[in-house]
Amino acid sequence: MSALNNSIPSFPNHVTIGVDMVATIFRYVSILAAAFVGLYATFLGLLTTPSFQAHVVYLHKIQMTWFKDLDVPETFGFLRNQVTPFYLETSDAEKLHAWHILPVELYRKHELALLQEPVGLVSDITSRLAFKLLREDPEARLILHMHGAGGTVGSGYRVPNYRALSAGQPGKIHVLTFDYRGFGRSSGNPTENGVLLDAFTVVDWAINTAGIPPSRILIFAQSMGTAVSIAIQNQFAQQNPPVVFAGAVLVAPFVDAVTLVSTYSVAGTIPILSPLTRFPTLFKSLQSFVRDKWSSKDRIAQYVRANEANGEKYHLTIIHAEDDYDVPWSHTPELFWYAVNATSSTGIGLDELGEKRSESSIDLGAAGSVMEWRTENGVIREEILKTGLHDLIMGYPVITMAVMRIFQAVDPSFTC
Repeated sequence: MSALNNSIPSFPNHVTIGVDMVATIFRYVSILAAAFVGLYATFLGLLTTPSFQAHVVYLHKIQMTWFKDLDVPETFGFLRNQVTPFYLETSDAEKLHAWHILPVELYRKHELALLQEPVGLVSDITSRLAFKLLREDPEARLILHMHGAGGTVGSGYRVPNYRALSAGQPGKIHVLTFDYRGFGRSSGNPTENGVLLDAFTVVDWAINTAGIPPSRILIFAQSMGTAVSIAIQNQFAQQNPPVVFAGAVLVAPFVDAVTLVSTYSVAGTIPILSPLTRFPTLFKSLQSFVRDKWSSKDRIAQYVRANEANGEKYHLTIIHAEDDYDVPWSHTPELFWYAVNATSSTGIGLDELGEKRSESSIDLGAAGSVMEWRTENGVIREEILKTGLHDLIMGYPVITMAVMRIFQAVDPSFTC
C-alpha cells in the first residue's frame, strides 16, 4: 500500500495556488458578465419607456455649458452685443431660448452704437439695433441653425460653426440659433411633434417678425438637427402655396431613427442596439417601441417630389465625414439616393445611380469626393470628406463654401 501511495505524483503548492487563482478569476468574470447582461437587459427595458427613451435620443440634459451663462454670449468668445439672447414663444406656450448673431463685418460698422446698448437677455428683440440691421437690410441673409442632440447653443463646436456660416459674406449673413424645448434654457420636454413645432416657430419668426423672405433664408442643420430641418422644409413645401427656402446644408444626417440606433456606438466603440440585429425578432420588437421615428428618408423624398411637381427651385447639400464615429457616413449616400430617386416619376435605381456616380463623382483626394444630381428645378449635392469627425467638420471651410454656393445660386449678385 505504501508503494502505491508513493507512485501517486504530488503537485507543488504554487500549482495548486495557480489553479485556485484561475478559478477565482473565472468566477469574478462570470459575475461581471452576468451583471453586464443584467444591466443591458435593464437598459433595454427602460428604453421602452417614453421618458427614458427621450433622454437617450435627445440627450437634452447633457448641456456641456454648465459653468457659463447662456445669457452672456461674450463668455463664449463673441464681441459685446454681437449676440442678442432672447426668447421665442411657441403656440403651445413653451419658451425657446435663442441667439441672434451678427456677422463680424456688420458688427464692425456699427460697433460704437452696439456698445452703447445694455448686454444680456432682452425682452423685446425688435427694439435692438441688431434686429433692425437684419430687418431693414434688403440684402441681408439669414441662416436658421438647427443643432444636434445634446448640449446648447453655446456647446462644443457650435460657436466656431456660427463663424464659418457667415464667413463667406461677413457683412450680410446673420445666424439665428435656438435650443429646442427641454434643451438649455428652453422650457418643456422634447418630442418629435414638439421639436417640429419649435422649428415652425423659428421659421415663422424669421419670415413674419424679422421680415426675411424665404429666398433669403438658408437652413443649416447637423446630426439630429438634419431630421428637424428636413421635416420642417417638407412641411412648408407641402403648403398651398408652397414655401421653399434658398436651400439647406445638412451635416452628418441619418436616414431614420431606427436605422441610426441599429448602427450607433458610443464613441464609436460601445454599441447600443447593434448587437440585437443578430436577433431579428427581438430587434423588430424593440423597434416598435421607438416613439420618435424621425424618418428623414421619407420626408426628403416627399420634399423633392413636391418641389419637382410644383416647379419650385430647391438646393440641398449633404455633407459627411468618413471618420464620423457618431453617425456612420454610410447614412449619407443612402439619404442622397432617396432624394435623387424622388426626382423622377419612374425612380432612379441604385445601379443607375452607381453608374452616374462612377461617371460624374469628383475625386478630391485627401479632401474627399463630391457628386451633384441636377434637375430642371433642383440641385442635390453630396460631399463626403475623408476627415472631420462628427462635430469638428462644422467649422471647416467646406461649410462656408456650401452656404455661399447656395446663396449665389439663388442670387448670382450676392458676392463679397
